[in-house]
Amino acid sequence: MVTYKDFNGDPFKGRVPGDETKGAAKVLEWAYSTYGDSIIYACSFGAEGIVLVDLISKVKEDASITFLDTGVHFKETYELIDRVKEKYPKLRITLKKPKLTLEEQAQKYDPELWKTQPDLCCFIRKVRPLEEVLYGVPAWISGLRREQSLSRRKTDFVNKDDRFKSIKVCPLIYWTWEDVWRYIRVNSLPYNPLHDNGYPSIGCAPCTSAVSGSGDSREGRWAGLEKTECGLHIQGRPSLEK
Repeated sequence: MVTYKDFNGDPFKGRVPGDETKGAAKVLEWAYSTYGDSIIYACSFGAEGIVLVDLISKVKEDASITFLDTGVHFKETYELIDRVKEKYPKLRITLKKPKLTLEEQAQKYDPELWKTQPDLCCFIRKVRPLEEVLYGVPAWISGLRREQSLSRRKTDFVNKDDRFKSIKVCPLIYWTWEDVWRYIRVNSLPYNPLHDNGYPSIGCAPCTSAVSGSGDSREGRWAGLEKTECGLHIQGRPSLEK
């Protein structure tokens, strides 16, 4: 079995796929044949997430999927997760909560930490929980696309992830926003209705706003701040929790 210690590069690097999934199906088949039950999909249940859930279900119908439940997601997101569970009953979908409740976080730090120290809030409610999920796990799947932002344009199908000491598999790197929605519509997949109201990327409710559509798909995340990532995809990030 391949692990981050003997990772020797991206077996799909440089190949521009010609199939309708732009290589995603082939990458997922490779990932599950290589890692089996040990690979985890960390899903945000955005548009890309719904596509990957469907593609994964065709490769491994009982795959493990984790949602980082920060406690401050939109109600529409939680409702979508329930709909996905009904559509794919064999998938093992779990909601991972942080060790600190929102009340405990408010008492220890700030009632609205996402405003005063957004990086710390993301670390406590997303990065640390994913560290716990991925501890000892050889590989995980992410819905990153190169088109999403400048920081993601060099993402490969298979990436050495020093942040979580794992291999990060990104099957959708060549997909455009149009590709994502074409797949959702052709396959009549459930999706978050907020996407129809100007929310291309959906995270926690306090940190996500509608956009005009003129910027990149991450424009509505932490609007007004220089912050563009929660920290899950930033390599070598030190611990922020005190």
